[in-house]
Amino acid sequence: MTGRVLRIGNASGFYGDRFDALREMLTGGDLDVLTGDYLAELTMLILGRDRLKDPGAGYARTFLRQLEDCLGLAHERSVKIVTNAGGLNPAGLADAVRKLADRLGIPVRVAHVAGDDLTGARIAGFVRPAGTLAAHAYLGGFGITECLRAGADVVVTGRVTDAALVTGPAAAHFGWTPGQYDRLAGAVVAGHVLECGTQATGGNYAFFTEAEAEGDLRRPGFPLAEIHEDGTAVVTKHPGTGGLVTVGTVTAQLLYETGGARYAGPDVTARLDTVRLGQDGPDRVRIEGVRGEAPPPTLKVGLNRLGGFRNEVSFVLTGLDIEAKAALVRRQLADALAGSEPAEVRWDLVRTDRPDADTEETASAVLRLVVKDRDQDAVGRALTGAAVELALASYPGFHVPAPPGKGAPYGVFEAAYVPQGAVEQVAVLDDGRRIPVPGAAETRVLTAVPEPELPAPLPAGPVRRAPLGLVAGARSGDKGGDANVGVWVRTDDAWRWLAHELTVDRFRELMPESRPLTVVRHVLPQLRALNFTVEGILGAGVAAQHRFDPQAKALGEWLRSRHLDIPEALL
Repeated sequence: MTGRVLRIGNASGFYGDRFDALREMLTGGDLDVLTGDYLAELTMLILGRDRLKDPGAGYARTFLRQLEDCLGLAHERSVKIVTNAGGLNPAGLADAVRKLADRLGIPVRVAHVAGDDLTGARIAGFVRPAGTLAAHAYLGGFGITECLRAGADVVVTGRVTDAALVTGPAAAHFGWTPGQYDRLAGAVVAGHVLECGTQATGGNYAFFTEAEAEGDLRRPGFPLAEIHEDGTAVVTKHPGTGGLVTVGTVTAQLLYETGGARYAGPDVTARLDTVRLGQDGPDRVRIEGVRGEAPPPTLKVGLNRLGGFRNEVSFVLTGLDIEAKAALVRRQLADALAGSEPAEVRWDLVRTDRPDADTEETASAVLRLVVKDRDQDAVGRALTGAAVELALASYPGFHVPAPPGKGAPYGVFEAAYVPQGAVEQVAVLDDGRRIPVPGAAETRVLTAVPEPELPAPLPAGPVRRAPLGLVAGARSGDKGGDANVGVWVRTDDAWRWLAHELTVDRFRELMPESRPLTVVRHVLPQLRALNFTVEGILGAGVAAQHRFDPQAKALGEWLRSRHLDIPEALL
């Protein structure tokens, strides 16, 4: 099979994604490999809490239910299945898949990848914070490669990089070895495009109103990539499925949750500033030109721990004197909680009201209170009593959508780094054999990427005050406590304007939350894109729910809604 184009599809972008996608991908067209990405920072915390209750848990149970319906299909069609649904317990999920296959009478070989779990490991210089539930290294794809080379039909992993689900099968199919950086980097980029499922086929797409004219967005199809031996790829989808695949949809996903020119991973560092995208026909986008460099000498380790307890209550403020009503309830609660105030208190007044509204809802604003503390009572009983007792003693029209509860635990995500050589990745086969996985061929500290040259500025001309989103797309997301916002345009003239207009200072002006924080701008000319990293805007990460949009999913859309002076020639 070596040398033939490898068709890899994806059927899951997160734990809870479309249940029928596995069957849709198996029946919709030809595939060689079908992947499923179930893990995220928050998912690892959820699985960690599951395992506290049941040591046999810790994996994505949804995957098993999907496989019960589809394992026979995959076997009939000779499609390999590769998934990180093993989460904190890949061995447990592999055993469960074997039992399922035996019950269904389907002869499949199941292997898993071990070595990512560092929760109890002793590594020099690696210190886990108190209360750590799980510590897992982000492994590369060569553990998957070894499993497939040994004949596995289903490969289960724990915490690997999302792109490893593609690089592993590609290396197995084409015979790639560690050190073939350009080929591996091409597969990493393809894997990054596939990893979030329908985000590559029109889901969550900035220009969705235009895209609806080209493809039905009610139920976008899941993506697949045709990988070539030299590392180039074509992203597409099965015929007749919804959504669309364009340079725009692929660009949006390529910018998602990335940083600068270098996209570092355990097998290779992919140079995003070398990526070239081109429309290769309807619903076909070619990815080529990707260059790779040696991976960094360390592996990222995701640490998940319980941070304490959290509670919230929302007060509905209706009609006149909104700010005075908010001030009154804040004073009242401050008095009621004096001496027992939670360690962290955050108030946000969300002005959704408008004057002379013709419905009560549109005449109302929301005052949101979020509290956190190590002591559950400090955010539970004390807050609940104080808030409820205001029902007949506060501002006119007092009501809350729901009373506060007793407080719930929240998690904290942190990243640490360990030497590559400190982690022993192992492919565990169906017959119990364990194959050690070689580390990266070479690791070195990378030198700085030269600042790319900006295009010549757009000539001066008349401008109009308008939303940025009329000319630019955006996609945003979270990396621990940081957020990234990728912004791109679709014409050379728009790029000449954007590259000079959307500086860090202008970004801070448009995004007031970012003003006290470190903001880093990365320039990607071949994609006509800028990528901004806002450090610390998400506090301790998504599980801590630090802000209204805890994963920064809509930060890019907020940026697109902000007004600035745009050349009329672009509008």
